Amino acid sequence: MTSFQTVIDDILVTIEKEEPILRALSEEIITTRLNQQNRSIKMLIGHLVDSASNNHQRMVRLQYAPRCGHSMPNTEMGMLVFPDYTQDNDLWIALQDYQHADWQQLLSLWKFYNLHMVHVIRSVDKSKLNNYWIDYEGCKVTLHDMIMGYTSHLHLHLGQIHELMGE
Repeated sequence: MTSFQTVIDDILVTIEKEEPILRALSEEIITTRLNQQNRSIKMLIGHLVDSASNNHQRMVRLQYAPRCGHSMPNTEMGMLVFPDYTQDNDLWIALQDYQHADWQQLLSLWKFYNLHMVHVIRSVDKSKLNNYWIDYEGCKVTLHDMIMGYTSHLHLHLGQIHELMGE
């Protein structure tokens, strides 16, 4: 049986460590400092909410839908299709106007969505871990791999946030 305890622990430790640091940031820091993608700290946290949201959908749906899903157009009837939001990240950020969102509420959403992800990962049907989807690049992504890789994206963007903080 596969254990996802390292992923769960990583998410929990990350929230515990990062939340107080993020909550203490000034409005100037979270809105005016931009990374190479022209994203502020607020926008990066919003993007992490979007990432959690999209991965949540995938993790749940892969447990009950057909064994194989696609994000590519013209898939077979009955296939699970995940929208490819990776090409539209900036559009998602803009449409949700994360730059003008209430910072404390946005952080709470990020925190509690990730706490829910911990619950989902703990509850995953282990017999479905080999179910997979084909991403927009044509790569096979199993439910197992999706769970194991969840925190790498989280840490990538938190690292960008720390760079913007001047650390």
